[in-house]
Amino acid sequence: MENKAHALAAGAFVIALIGAIIALVLWFTRDNTVRNVYELTTSESVSGLQPQAQVRYRGISVGRVTAIDFDPKVRGNVLVRISVDQRVPLTKSSYAALSYQGVTGLASIAIDDDGTSQVPVEPDNGDPPRIPLRPSAFAKLQERGEAILEKVERTVDELHALMGDDNRQRVSQALENIAQASASANSLTKNLDDAVKNGLTPALKSVPALAQNATTTLSGVRKAAGDVSRVANNLNTTVTRLNAQGGAIERLTTGTEGLAHALDSFSTTTLPRVNRMADDTAQAVRRLGRAADNINQNPQSLLFGSGEVQPGPGESGFEPPPAAATRP
Repeated sequence: MENKAHALAAGAFVIALIGAIIALVLWFTRDNTVRNVYELTTSESVSGLQPQAQVRYRGISVGRVTAIDFDPKVRGNVLVRISVDQRVPLTKSSYAALSYQGVTGLASIAIDDDGTSQVPVEPDNGDPPRIPLRPSAFAKLQERGEAILEKVERTVDELHALMGDDNRQRVSQALENIAQASASANSLTKNLDDAVKNGLTPALKSVPALAQNATTTLSGVRKAAGDVSRVANNLNTTVTRLNAQGGAIERLTTGTEGLAHALDSFSTTTLPRVNRMADDTAQAVRRLGRAADNINQNPQSLLFGSGEVQPGPGESGFEPPPAAATRP
């Protein structure tokens, strides 16, 4: 009985230990992130992409691939379903592409945004919205591989035609012509050297005469410099006399100051009086004008004064006097 009790205790301990390990694994692998489901559809090959592959948004891991199947809505397309963190700012201009990891051939989903739209994509796990899957750089290279190979073949054919027998013969003739031109240039250089050596002796004989002419010219230059120096001395003497005390400049300055004083006196004393007299004259003329206007309008004012004159018979506004009362 004691052995059975020990075996039962050991079995219970093993079962409890396995349960604790499973609980720890579930604890550490739990994921409380809220994710939204999106779909990618493409007519290109998705080789290297497997379920549970990483989904990255601008290099940040934001989800995983949940399923890869054929697109039931578009015949021939491949449908990739992904689960993405709800915090990812997907917009109408977001797109996905395959990103290959080194030389392993394994692919992941890279999501990016070209920034042409700021309208967010509304998630709907019942009918997941679709994000376009653009061809990757490797796929574009494969598409253009045939065109590149054709261009390489054309270039090789052109090189082969360029290095044909006829062109090689032309190149050889061109090299021979260059060698002949070089020999002609060397001969010409030698002839020029001989001509310079033969013509240099007469030129050396004329050097003393040129030196004597240069000496004469320098003497003339020294004499002209002396004349210029004397003129400068005379000019300095004249300037000193003009600037001396009591000289012409000082007298001109004194006269200018007197003229400025006279103008100042005229501006401060005479000119205001003239202005006042002109104002009084203008006022008197205005009064005389008003008196003349009054006389033109009412000549009777010269006899009866400036009071209002009653209109006479036949004039507008005339009222006859009341009739005198009759006596009984």
